[in-house]
Amino acid sequence: MNMKYAFFFITLIFLSGCNKKQSFDYDLAISNVNLIDGTGSQLQKNVTIGIRDGKIIEIDSVAIGKAKMSIDGSGKFLIPGLFDCHVHTADYKLDFPRFVHYGVTSVFITGGSLCTDEYYTAMRLQANQDSIPAPNVFHTSQHFSMEGRHPSKTYATNNWRDGESIFFLKDTLQIEELLKKVAQNPILGIKLTIEDGPAPPFVERMPQEFINKTVKEASKYDLEVYAHVSDNTELEMAIRGGVQNIVHFTGVNIDPQDSIQTGLIEQLSKRNPSWVTTLMIDKSFLYPLHPEWFDLKEMLTDYRQMKNEITPKSIEIAKMYLEFIKEEYGLEESSLSALMKPQVEDIQYLNDLGINMVLGTDAGNDLNYHGYSLHEEMQLLEFGGMKPLDIIKMGTLNAAKMMKTENSRGSIEVGKFADMVLLDRNPLESISNSLSINTVLKNGVIQKRITE
Repeated sequence: MNMKYAFFFITLIFLSGCNKKQSFDYDLAISNVNLIDGTGSQLQKNVTIGIRDGKIIEIDSVAIGKAKMSIDGSGKFLIPGLFDCHVHTADYKLDFPRFVHYGVTSVFITGGSLCTDEYYTAMRLQANQDSIPAPNVFHTSQHFSMEGRHPSKTYATNNWRDGESIFFLKDTLQIEELLKKVAQNPILGIKLTIEDGPAPPFVERMPQEFINKTVKEASKYDLEVYAHVSDNTELEMAIRGGVQNIVHFTGVNIDPQDSIQTGLIEQLSKRNPSWVTTLMIDKSFLYPLHPEWFDLKEMLTDYRQMKNEITPKSIEIAKMYLEFIKEEYGLEESSLSALMKPQVEDIQYLNDLGINMVLGTDAGNDLNYHGYSLHEEMQLLEFGGMKPLDIIKMGTLNAAKMMKTENSRGSIEVGKFADMVLLDRNPLESISNSLSINTVLKNGVIQKRITE
């Protein structure tokens, strides 16, 4: 072989070795971690996960291929990224990083006084970029409500603008044109506000014929209805009207011995429904009575500072609300466990019936904190007797089902986007360990968390 060809082959071998050296099977690997995959399956020990192009490529109990970056998960616990399926935000640029800080990688925004088409678009754009931490964004239409009703009267603000941030239904004929209009937007469904308000003084409820018509027209565009209810009467109205999803649980009282009610629940269950918990509504009202709740180190500083804004009036309102809850459920005790037990028993009952129970908080209202409140929601369910494994599924795979994204998110399975939260402590021992966050990933990318 002459020198020319010898040099050529030596160069080829050298370059080939360089290419092999630069070849990686994965962008990121998490090794030797304790996996809670979100499907309801039991914990798997010493698992290694390979991620490439934002997705989970391999899950194995042995070492896998080479990765550009590795995380040693020894002694740690990996869960799917969390969903909060009832959220409001008046400042998404401030609130979105807070969600990510607490491992909430997806949110469902159910309207709000600022939620014009332009505001929704801006939130989706924020969610789809990589430079600023932001959760995946799903949302409904603007509120379908009526003038002088909930929420425009009960949460009065000049931001409620008919035709922009809210739709005031005046007659059932109007609903056809409204559905035709909003169906052109990337919404999951219609936000229908049936309820008479969260607390006295109550307003009028939406008439039954408006509920029926909204559901009928939405179905023409393959859209579901997500209804606000806050008591048994409104729940019955929603079910009789054909509503598929309930975005509140607080205020509903299930009686398994009531044949009429159980018949309605059975009717609902045939629609493959989802039902959001929102127990944080109760806790947020009670915050002024418990200044110690502000002292947990996991709470962001600006949340803790809200302690200084508690007033004698807010304390008095909290006392009235506490008595209202105790009377509603026939309780004598005032502990969180006692207050939550009746509601959680109902949620467990519905979950056992096969209804897709989903975590949501109503974050964005007073003393209901973006990101942090979802961990409080999980704790309230545990206080009431639910098992952590079931709670985690409600906040991950169940939530993804409600968002129609269970094929790509909601659990740690091969082929899905790598939205994950790495914890330092075992959430199956106590769900409060969900706050021991080490690392948050969205689409396989480590997210920047808030430092104080």
